[in-house]
Amino acid sequence: MSATGLLYRLLAPAGVRGQLVVLIFHRVLPEPDALRPGEPDLAEFSRQMRFWARHFQVLPLLEAAQRLAEGRLPAAAACITFDDGYADNLDVATPVLQALGLPATLFVASGFLDGGVMWNDLLIEALRQAPGTALDLTALGLGVLHLNAPGGRAAAAAELLQRIKRQPLAQRAALAEAVLAASGGVRPTLMLSTAQLRRMAGLDWEIGAHTVRHPILDVLPDAQARQEIRDSKQYLEQLLGQPVRSFAYPNGRPGQDYAARHVAMVREAGFSVAVSTRLAVARSGDDVLQLPRFTPWDRQPLAYAARVARALL
Repeated sequence: MSATGLLYRLLAPAGVRGQLVVLIFHRVLPEPDALRPGEPDLAEFSRQMRFWARHFQVLPLLEAAQRLAEGRLPAAAACITFDDGYADNLDVATPVLQALGLPATLFVASGFLDGGVMWNDLLIEALRQAPGTALDLTALGLGVLHLNAPGGRAAAAAELLQRIKRQPLAQRAALAEAVLAASGGVRPTLMLSTAQLRRMAGLDWEIGAHTVRHPILDVLPDAQARQEIRDSKQYLEQLLGQPVRSFAYPNGRPGQDYAARHVAMVREAGFSVAVSTRLAVARSGDDVLQLPRFTPWDRQPLAYAARVARALL
């Protein structure tokens, strides 16, 4: 047994039952990217998935949620989920998952299929492509970003993302486009096409909804929030010719990004499972329309195994 596996076995309760680890990912990068420090690259993702395949029973999310609610969850149960709908989920992540026989769920923000670009990706690419050591965004009310300050472009991108994240939907999109224009950058091509999404559905990925344009639901009028939830489900069902029964709340923090009224909207739309970004392991009795998710961020293998084990204590 590897040192990582031995540490996990020593720390984790033996035969843990009634607990479900739902992992959350967005992208799997071909190579490390300093502007996306939270995203694993192929080598890191492969190592992580070998750990989950070796020590856990990885289940499809819908099955796992039902078994959790019924008290029939096997020991060491886990699910793998991805948010948004990036093309590298197919090109980079899928071969790793298939080689290990691991099922996964993809929550798609349907409005970005076929060439759309999410606002955060516009900002990151603007900071990547901006020439010189500063990007003057004074005309946009965002001041001057110093690209050679401590942390460099990555720190500037993180600051800008936080400043814009909770803007109203249309204003957020317009600001992101204006920042890219100010940088002189080129729009990236990052998201899945409808043909690629259909292919993933045929490869036994569970496909869930993630709204249309990835708004923070709590900043929207209720009618618009309800439409974002409902329309994403209907579009994906028509596209794929199959039911879409799971949902992920954009940004996903309970009480901050969505509220009880949005949970009711998700239920009314016909979803049977929904996931948040509350950082925890799901346990018996949890609301299956607000399941927490948990992903260890450690890059060092022993620290990664230890964090997983502590979460299950």
